[in-house]
Amino acid sequence: MADRRTFNVVILGVGFLFIFTAFTTCGNVEQTVVKSLGNSTFTGSGYHSLGIIYGVFSFSNLLAPMIVTVIGPKFTMFLSGLLYSGYIAMFIVPSTWSFYLTSVLIGIGAAMLWTAQGQFLVENSEASTINRNTGMFWALLQCSMLFGNLYIYFDWNGRTEIPDNSRRNIFLSLLVISILGTLSFLVLRKSHHEEEMLSEEEGQSLLSTRTMYKHRANTAMQDTKSEFKTILQLLKTKTTLLLSPCMAYSGLELSFYSGVYGTCIGATAQFAEAAKGLIGISGIVVGIGEIVGGGLFGLLCKNSRFRRTSVVFLGMVAHFVAFYLIFLNIPDDAPIVFETTSLKKPYLTPSVSIALLCSFLLGLGDSCFNTQLYSILGHVYAEESTPAFAIFKFIQSVCAAAAFFYSGYIMLMWQLLLMVILGFTGTLCFFVVERMQNFSVDIQEF
Repeated sequence: MADRRTFNVVILGVGFLFIFTAFTTCGNVEQTVVKSLGNSTFTGSGYHSLGIIYGVFSFSNLLAPMIVTVIGPKFTMFLSGLLYSGYIAMFIVPSTWSFYLTSVLIGIGAAMLWTAQGQFLVENSEASTINRNTGMFWALLQCSMLFGNLYIYFDWNGRTEIPDNSRRNIFLSLLVISILGTLSFLVLRKSHHEEEMLSEEEGQSLLSTRTMYKHRANTAMQDTKSEFKTILQLLKTKTTLLLSPCMAYSGLELSFYSGVYGTCIGATAQFAEAAKGLIGISGIVVGIGEIVGGGLFGLLCKNSRFRRTSVVFLGMVAHFVAFYLIFLNIPDDAPIVFETTSLKKPYLTPSVSIALLCSFLLGLGDSCFNTQLYSILGHVYAEESTPAFAIFKFIQSVCAAAAFFYSGYIMLMWQLLLMVILGFTGTLCFFVVERMQNFSVDIQEF
């Protein structure tokens, strides 16, 4: 049984590695690809597409648990993988209507995929193995930022434009990778929990397949209603209200490092022929920052409240240093230019080393904020973790969606300033929550 569970966790991680190798690479380059299209009838925006994805994702989380309960996590992840593959395939022969339609569908698929992933991981873990299994899964997932972006570097290095044949070859490769990840979910074996549930249902000879699924749907509906009530209750608590700015900030910086910053680098005229290839290298370095931060702070500092505040403060400093260097190193109009390169000059002569240092700091800071938000939510809401994390993902996704929509219209300086203000506010509120928790512990000990 233990071997089967370990096998399932590894296959789960490999499936997500393949799917998100395709999707994260796509998100990192799609605005640059869209701007390079020679198709005069295509009027889509990569920023708007990503905004739609995160917006639909945030609201679809409310219904995703019911779908997972009815058809099971394995087939939910398989269907979600097909929706991810459809979005990747759209870039091979792009059209505006399919671009936005698949953006909506992948937002729904993302909610189902992540809900099913969480349930499947828990079903294949015990109290003694949950940390190990989570660590294995996240290590495989974070590697998804390395391979696809490396392909982008080798294919785009030295190019000033992205020709159609290059775009088709890249997205055909990403489509194959995404399909392989989707098919890997079919290899997953039934967990012990699923076998018990099926044997109980199969033992009821009068229960038809249709009745069985109807029973599951009714149970799921009741659970969804109960969870929604819990979410509304948690939204009114002081802890959730105080952590909301930090959650919102995680959404803004997520949109910035995953879609905006790579576009800015690719649009920096001073990088000349190296600009497009640097998008891939930047994505790799962001991934390295995520892996380093997740490994150090997610595993080594998971049980210390004092260290939580220290890690969040480090994340804020890392991001603020990155924002200042980006302000000096990248042209102010880089996120919004409609041509392939910027027109304005930055304060410094753009440096590749500084640009990649900022990529690492963005990934490092993101891992600092996310690991500690997961840690404090799991500590404060140990008995209500699912609703608490649903609130976190909802706030994060809504803010990421909003950020993607304004990123194509607001100068880089104002985007950075907004993140600085919200990042400082979120860090301060995080400290207050930590102090509240320490104070309550002190009272109980007294």
